[in-house]
Amino acid sequence: MTSSILRMVALPRSGPYPTMDPFLFTVYHVDDYPADPSGGRMEFLTPGDGQDFDPSKPYRMYHGDDVPGFPQHPHRGFETITATIRGLVDHADSTGNAGRYGEGDVQWMTAGKGIVHCEMFPLVNADKPNSIQFFQIWLNLPKRNKMVDPSFAMFWAGDVPEWTSSDGLSTVTVWAGDYFLEDKVKNNKPPPDSWASNPENDVAVLRVVVKPGGKMVLPKANRGEQGVNRTMYLVEGLDGITVDGKIVKEKVCMTLDATKDVTLELHNDADTPTEFLVLQGRPIDEPVVQHGPFVMNTQNEIRQAFFDYRKTQFGGWPWERDDMIFPQDKGRFALIDGMESSPEDSVEEKKGSIDEL
Repeated sequence: MTSSILRMVALPRSGPYPTMDPFLFTVYHVDDYPADPSGGRMEFLTPGDGQDFDPSKPYRMYHGDDVPGFPQHPHRGFETITATIRGLVDHADSTGNAGRYGEGDVQWMTAGKGIVHCEMFPLVNADKPNSIQFFQIWLNLPKRNKMVDPSFAMFWAGDVPEWTSSDGLSTVTVWAGDYFLEDKVKNNKPPPDSWASNPENDVAVLRVVVKPGGKMVLPKANRGEQGVNRTMYLVEGLDGITVDGKIVKEKVCMTLDATKDVTLELHNDADTPTEFLVLQGRPIDEPVVQHGPFVMNTQNEIRQAFFDYRKTQFGGWPWERDDMIFPQDKGRFALIDGMESSPEDSVEEKKGSIDEL
């Protein structure tokens, strides 16, 4: 049987990873921020320069000054999926929605016709480091949905399905998609205007972790014969995992044949687990014209986006600061359309923790 790996390229040391339609962008954040030195302001004492993306440092300020992160900025024409592993993110936007999330939560935002938001990484902990690890993924919208109203959804960690193999050596966190689920387990529904909301588009976003001695199979795509694109990124663990018979020892992006299963096996002598991100979906197959934070189908639409933003600010900024953060003692929460929820409102304590299929 031939390998499922069609192409393999090294990942860049910093910045976005290569993606395939329907995805536009994905970036992997790992930052080891220190404990809060500011006496409760959750800020650094020395401001950043607003352009800190140095991959050689233990952490980056990004576009933040006193608080690391991304102060208010606009988007139009696509969706952001922010899938967290550890650490906390503060979100605020021009519709008045907001949240503090992390530690396995997933935030899904449809920018649609236009939204302004910020994503900040406040130094919440004063007595321990504020390490953060997460992916941000941009999923395109088809032309018919690029000008829908913005929306915001929060999926608490307790409601995110997670599969564990019978030997406990392999896990899959199902951020999106109909994979590694028993019949009784239903995944969170993507926003209604999302390309992922139609099962025919077979969109999946998976985090795969294989520990030393682990072996598992990533099943072929449910609709692989219909031209589904599948990409797998090795982001952590360089001890030499075997992917369909090929030993991989570097951080790479693999384009996979979605019609084939993928066997992953990590030898017992490995020092650390190997971690992957899997992105999959049927392509939208429409022209993509991107300029910074706007993704449309034509240059005229991009020009219109800039005109609309200058004229309306996509509703304006209702928050007291451009890098909005919330009180240090406030826990994880989501404020959506004036209603506040928290992980305690999760449907189940750990929905989807299931035995091996």
